[in-house]
Amino acid sequence: MSSTPPDAIVVGSGPNGLAAAVTLARAGLAVRVYERNATAGGGTRTEEVTLPGFRHDICSAVHPLAFASGFFQRFGIEQRVPFIVPTASYAHPLDGGRAAVAYRDFERTVDALGVDGPAWRRMLGPLVRNADAVAQFTGSQLFQVPRHPLVAARLGATMLAQGGPWWDAFFRTEAPGALLTGVFAHSTLPLPSLAGAAAGLTLATYAHARGWPIPVGGSQSIADAMVADILAHGGEVVTGTEVSSLAELPDARVVLFDTGAEAAARLGEDRLPPSYLRRIAAFRNGNGVSKVDFALSGPVPWANAELTESATVHLGGTRAAVARSEREVAAGRHSDDPYVLVSQPSLFDSTRAPAGKHVLWAYTHVPAGSSVDQTEAITRQIERFAPGFRDLILGSAHKTAVEMAAYNPNYVGGDISAGAPSLRQLIARPVASPDPWRMPGRGLYLASAAAAPGPGVHGLVGYYAARSALRHEFGMRTMPSLAPDELNRDALHGSTRPRLDPTGPIDPAEASLRPDGLPEQ
Repeated sequence: MSSTPPDAIVVGSGPNGLAAAVTLARAGLAVRVYERNATAGGGTRTEEVTLPGFRHDICSAVHPLAFASGFFQRFGIEQRVPFIVPTASYAHPLDGGRAAVAYRDFERTVDALGVDGPAWRRMLGPLVRNADAVAQFTGSQLFQVPRHPLVAARLGATMLAQGGPWWDAFFRTEAPGALLTGVFAHSTLPLPSLAGAAAGLTLATYAHARGWPIPVGGSQSIADAMVADILAHGGEVVTGTEVSSLAELPDARVVLFDTGAEAAARLGEDRLPPSYLRRIAAFRNGNGVSKVDFALSGPVPWANAELTESATVHLGGTRAAVARSEREVAAGRHSDDPYVLVSQPSLFDSTRAPAGKHVLWAYTHVPAGSSVDQTEAITRQIERFAPGFRDLILGSAHKTAVEMAAYNPNYVGGDISAGAPSLRQLIARPVASPDPWRMPGRGLYLASAAAAPGPGVHGLVGYYAARSALRHEFGMRTMPSLAPDELNRDALHGSTRPRLDPTGPIDPAEASLRPDGLPEQ
């Protein structure tokens, strides 16, 4: 560790904390990141937790936001980390061997939905065609005038159509409603709900526009790429060190918290006014998750073979059944027929398991603070749609909601969203402000999913917090390039390849724009 005091300190090394550190280091500041665990990454860690040779993603596994995020575009994530994009983004089995599949190919999905294909096209087609504008709107704070009002209005209208009890009025069969509800349920909110529909429609848009990529080697590859960039630009990452007080830290011009809102307020309490502390105390956490990792002797034997085209499968049956399960959790009960989200990256990435073997990542939603092991409930739900699954299990490891919180204090009560993503808490996250990342204490900034634009592996909260700090604490009015150094060298030597990160005046919406348009489908 350097003996020179840093200009900026980042507490926590999740994807947002690392994004903040990347941005600050690229601006020429001396940056130091502190992480309580032995490895950096937060929700983007990959470890052996079952058997030797089986590498499991600890929290995030599939990354719908990786190609849509303005931060990752500027960082050049696709040049730094190899990704695999399955032909199907997500899938949803139904009883009797039936299944609905959201292929990356939009028209293939429309055709597969049969009589409901035209309704799918009308609902999602305009959003898919304007995926960049959707990314800009949802990837910035909602407490502002949208840069693309017509697209925002279209998303809002579709959200209203799918966010209330009339959500089935648009379809004639079970398949499309179940397919959408599986992705809506990522929000951990009772369904139907406006916020759940907003989050789900955004992910469904990216499913067709860019696909849902998985990083080769696991989510740790994303964290490792950011750590490497921080170190390459003079920054430090200190692991195995928990920060329990600002007094433990060296003097620095700014401190950015990649922590929960409550933890940030507690650490900065001496510098923060009582009015702000009261507002943070009113910020509510959501329900939790219970997770199980499986080491398998073979691939999951889905009753419908089309499911093997996707790394992500949502389990729970019909739209009504999934909604009922999520409402039970919201009411404080464990569902007997739970919604289960599973990912089998080893179908596409051979680095995850020994030859011929597979890893399976699975979680279900539970009431906040649950200490119930959901291994059997999850296994039973997988077996329902994949008979013979139990016979493939070589080993498993579980984390209850309480254990998730112990592993990562940002997951209060097992809430991996760092605060319920309700509509109110997406607009005011964690407070209603044109600059919600800047805390009203000298040099303090919130750079976690508890701030806008909220949960997901996108790095945008850290980028926005760093942008605010550069502007207010260091007087910098331009943002540094975040592109891989070889791309910067190309630009300096007259290459015609576009820079991913044009510098210029700080525009409140600039950081979410994609410079090169929508990729081919």
